Amino acid sequence: MILEEFDESKTAIFNPSTVRKINNEMPKIAVSCFSSELLNRLVEIFHGVEIDKTRNANGYFPIYKINYKGTDIALFTSCVTAPAVVAEYEEVYALGVEKIIVFGTCGVLDRTIDDLAIIIPTSAIRDEGTSYHYCSSSDEISTNPRYVDEFIELLKEHNYSYTLGKTWTIDAIYRETRKKIERRKEQGCICVEMESSAIFALANFRGKEAFQFFYAADNLDGAEWDSRSLLKNDIINETEKIGLLAINFADKISKLQKSRR
Repeated sequence: MILEEFDESKTAIFNPSTVRKINNEMPKIAVSCFSSELLNRLVEIFHGVEIDKTRNANGYFPIYKINYKGTDIALFTSCVTAPAVVAEYEEVYALGVEKIIVFGTCGVLDRTIDDLAIIIPTSAIRDEGTSYHYCSSSDEISTNPRYVDEFIELLKEHNYSYTLGKTWTIDAIYRETRKKIERRKEQGCICVEMESSAIFALANFRGKEAFQFFYAADNLDGAEWDSRSLLKNDIINETEKIGLLAINFADKISKLQKSRR
């Protein structure tokens, strides 16, 4: 199969460094989410300054810099779907970012997981195509190899409940069939999204770091699809708190790393 033709060469005919050069203003750590509304709220709260941008045929995506408790952090909106977000992250890494903290919604495959609850993925089923260009073929890929304990510590400090488990990454949102859902549940998946396996394949391939967590949205573990908070427009205050949590976490691990040098 074509997806088994992984080429380990680090260079291609067209490379991220061709279009993006190191930006000396770029922080080493970034926080990103998939909601442009939420990202804009965070930029406003912390008086973010635009320092660069990525772009594709859909337009420009600004990258902002904020300072939180003495730590410089980049903020930007992540593109939706595996191929789009990987192309974007390739450029963000090329600009000088070393770590990306990324968060967003997921669908739950376990109805007992509360709406907006925090989920930390431990591995991802690779039901998308992008990751196979960054690592050899396999059914799964490990996620969040570092900082899980530190994140859990932060969640406990702020009285957040959380769940750890396997995620299902699929790039065909309207092909999450009942048969596939049951199969993924049998494999241990507790949630579904569109980017995770590809994000970690990229980070591993480029020698960079990524940390991802989700907040639960729609429920697929029932006779019918339940949108829950996914289609609501009045939850920005709740998701804003989750965004502040991500920024707090970026500061925490940045200072932790400095203390270990």
